[in-house]
Amino acid sequence: MSTTRLAILDRSVEKAHIWINDLAEELGTEDVHEAYRVLRAFLHALRDHLSVDEAAQLAAQLPIFVRGVFYEGWDPSSTPERARDLGSFLTRIAGEARLGGETQASFASTAASRVLQRHISEGEGLSVLRVLPQPLRELLETR
Repeated sequence: MSTTRLAILDRSVEKAHIWINDLAEELGTEDVHEAYRVLRAFLHALRDHLSVDEAAQLAAQLPIFVRGVFYEGWDPSSTPERARDLGSFLTRIAGEARLGGETQASFASTAASRVLQRHISEGEGLSVLRVLPQPLRELLETR
């Protein structure tokens, strides 16, 4: 049995590596496992603060594998989250990414937001920011 590669999957893997490497650079680390954990935690926390429609619009701009991470474990019936404060957002990211606390999660969130904003359209980035509570928007605004 021969194995053939699908170009679309190869490109998606390459794009996922680009995102993770970009985030590692933003975080000032060479640990791509840490960068992946931060990206995953950030995408999950962000997704759960968006409406189902807004989450789907954002996901449409993500590479296939990053989109899979975004949707992993999602329960659309419980979004957007009721607790939409900055502290719970950062605590969630710190826990899921195995970070040292809210300060490290704040730095990681800002870095992840910069990477996200670089890889999606400006209009979608503004749309996502517009629906977030003010403290989250201020943390994640990168432009």
